[in-house]
Amino acid sequence: MDISRDIVGVAEEVHVAIRSAPYGLQSTTAKANFWLHSMVVVIIGYNPSGMDISRDIVGVAEEVHVAIRSAPYGLQSTTAKANFWLHSMIERAEEDGTIVFQDGSGDVITLVKNRTYVWSCLEYKYSFPFLGDGNKAAGICVDDNQSRPILEVALGPPNREDGVGPLYKHVFPPQLAPHIAFIGLPFKGIPFPLFQLQSNWVAGVLSGRIELPSQEKMMHDVETFYLEMEARGCPKRYTHGLTPTFEYEDWLVEQCGLEKIEEWRKVIHIAARTKVSDQPESYRDEWDDDHFLAQAHNDFTKYF
Repeated sequence: MDISRDIVGVAEEVHVAIRSAPYGLQSTTAKANFWLHSMVVVIIGYNPSGMDISRDIVGVAEEVHVAIRSAPYGLQSTTAKANFWLHSMIERAEEDGTIVFQDGSGDVITLVKNRTYVWSCLEYKYSFPFLGDGNKAAGICVDDNQSRPILEVALGPPNREDGVGPLYKHVFPPQLAPHIAFIGLPFKGIPFPLFQLQSNWVAGVLSGRIELPSQEKMMHDVETFYLEMEARGCPKRYTHGLTPTFEYEDWLVEQCGLEKIEEWRKVIHIAARTKVSDQPESYRDEWDDDHFLAQAHNDFTKYF
């Protein structure tokens, strides 16, 4: 992704750094070991991909800098690794290649042509050009303008691309349901089982087995959801971010008439998410959930 779309004043050196990478924007450590040796790497984004990639290459690159969009105030930039730094999101890049960060900390990175690689690990941006021209197509808005209320964004003129709406339960636009449905927008859940549940729900609706509420009721549900987000101060880019309570997945299960999600799956998932934050260096290698294995094995025997 060309970060010049998001960062004001990106210098030419940044473009060169992105486009001249021998293997493109890939997270393959074996290849990275070859061409990142003695490079200064700037990683944009610190979700799971950014966390893993930064730690994979820190032993190879000369310097690794991570820009975090949701960085807490007063973020400690230094880490246990001498060549690994955390920063707030990038505000702009000057013409001389200097990167300025949003928190005004004074931390700077000077990009050097052919020695700096910018690696974008931001989440996906939603775009549906087949629905029509512009961000508001067929009555569906794609937006992330944090300067306006959520309801205005969802129901009024769009600006930027990250939240999709209005959608009933992240899937059906009330005014077009059931003729259009979106599968796979939510994040922070267990992706493929969640998408399968959404697909089952849509299939049930299209077959006539499951009945949707009226357009008015669906729109009321959407408006209530947006108002609750706004009351919590939740940025619009998290419109499709799920909570680790499995409330949404359980609702889909109920709608589809399926068996409930096993409790051990929920507990393991929540524990894993906590470990990613608390033990970023070892969360894949150190576990204390062996007591769930017997429950999992018992459930798996149902399918054999």
